[in-house]
Amino acid sequence: MTVSCLIVDDSEDFLASATRLLSLQGIRIVGQASSGIDALKLAEALRPDLVLVDVGLGQEDGIELTRQLTSCDSPAIVILISIRDRDEFSELVPASGAAGFLRKDALDAEAVTGLMIEQRRRAAGPGLG
Repeated sequence: MTVSCLIVDDSEDFLASATRLLSLQGIRIVGQASSGIDALKLAEALRPDLVLVDVGLGQEDGIELTRQLTSCDSPAIVILISIRDRDEFSELVPASGAAGFLRKDALDAEAVTGLMIEQRRRAAGPGLG
């Protein structure tokens, strides 16, 4: 099964490079957004399996966007991404509803699908996944 993905980042260069990288590794990029409003609209319209959200989304808050994405009626698993280290967000990631966090320089299909599998196991509950 191919994973469909929406990438949310305020950097056009990052959107282009992440799209190229993940596409070459078998992830189907169904959309790109550079703002929270666009991300919410695209997530609703496209219903991706995965949404990658930049923590530092320009003047917006990627953590708050993640909360909105995970609290709405969306099947998407959300993974936060940043150029900064996870330690800077350690308390915020679990409370956001995100499946996890990846540094942008560690972003690849294997890391993404690994976090998706972990999230599905947690959602299934103990002994069910």
